[in-house]
Amino acid sequence: MSESITIADIYKLFEQTNAALEKSTAASEKSIERSNAKFERGLVASRAEFERSMAESRAEFDRSFAQSRAEADRRMASLEKTVERTSKAVDGLTTRWGRFVEELVRPAVVRMFRDRNILITRTMERVRSPLASGSPMEIDILGVNGMKVVAVECKSRLSKDDVDEMGDRLTKFKKAFPEYAQYTLYGAVAGIEINEGVDIYAYRKGLFVIRTSGDSVEIANDDKFEPLAWG
Repeated sequence: MSESITIADIYKLFEQTNAALEKSTAASEKSIERSNAKFERGLVASRAEFERSMAESRAEFDRSFAQSRAEADRRMASLEKTVERTSKAVDGLTTRWGRFVEELVRPAVVRMFRDRNILITRTMERVRSPLASGSPMEIDILGVNGMKVVAVECKSRLSKDDVDEMGDRLTKFKKAFPEYAQYTLYGAVAGIEINEGVDIYAYRKGLFVIRTSGDSVEIANDDKFEPLAWG
């Protein structure tokens, strides 16, 4: 016959089970605490390593950037010097070509404008306005007769901007050169090379256009051309 189970036996079994559960729970909590501590130590170490790595990367970037900036500044300074030297060389070449055009045009001025019934008796080069006029201006070639004056602008390559600039000068000419206030003023532009369409543009502005022809120069305007009297 089986032994009967009493309430005391059940209570004792409950206590044993509860004690085992508490012991297991305590062991689990300790394990969790150890795991958390290990994780936190690992996290701190990883963060410290990450920050150190970032600091090193930042320092390396700063060094590389500083070196690149210094090299860029050096190259820019060298480029600026090269541009300055080139600009001076181009200006000098442009000036020499301009003088060459003047030397080519001036001896032919009397002949060219005589054929257009403008009898030039005197020519002058690089004529500057008197200081007293208050309007500084320089004309490459000036041809004068009794009561007519022709102002000529000479360029190695004649552009639309050159034509516009000459037109602006002619509108101010008599103020800059008051001694010619009572003269009939004509304008002319000359060039070894003339940009496409610029000769027609100057023609329509009322300017004589002078171009090369063999070893000399000639007025390109046709016989129907009527020059504008400026001022």
